[in-house]
Amino acid sequence: MKTTIYSIYILMMVSFFSACGQQENRERKGATSTDVDMITNNTIKQAFEAWQRGNSKLWLSFFTKDARLYDDGKLRDFHKFSTHAIGEEWFISLDKIEDNGLSIYGKIHTKKWGDFKTYFKFRINDQGKIYRLDIGQADY
Repeated sequence: MKTTIYSIYILMMVSFFSACGQQENRERKGATSTDVDMITNNTIKQAFEAWQRGNSKLWLSFFTKDARLYDDGKLRDFHKFSTHAIGEEWFISLDKIEDNGLSIYGKIHTKKWGDFKTYFKFRINDQGKIYRLDIGQADY
């Protein structure tokens, strides 16, 4: 009986440390904290950090309930995008920040499409919530 409990404990610990290592590897591939420091708008910075960590609940907390998403100019379902893309896509570099920290350009990694240059352009209302996000492939 003690051997079985000990074996289960060892298996759980191995699984735990393996999972921690996988998360750490993913974060090392992402944009560095130095890159994130380039984002001067605090709301956008916090939303971006939530995106990078794959935390959809925190990400969504920065947006209005009726936030709109435009992907290369086409209206898409913002909530569906947010819940499906988070954890599957992340920035691997930030190349430039414009519009007082509201526009982010960089290289993104997606499990489905690979790596490419992209932009995220945010619009914030008077209450400090993001009400619109424009995304798309960037050419710079």
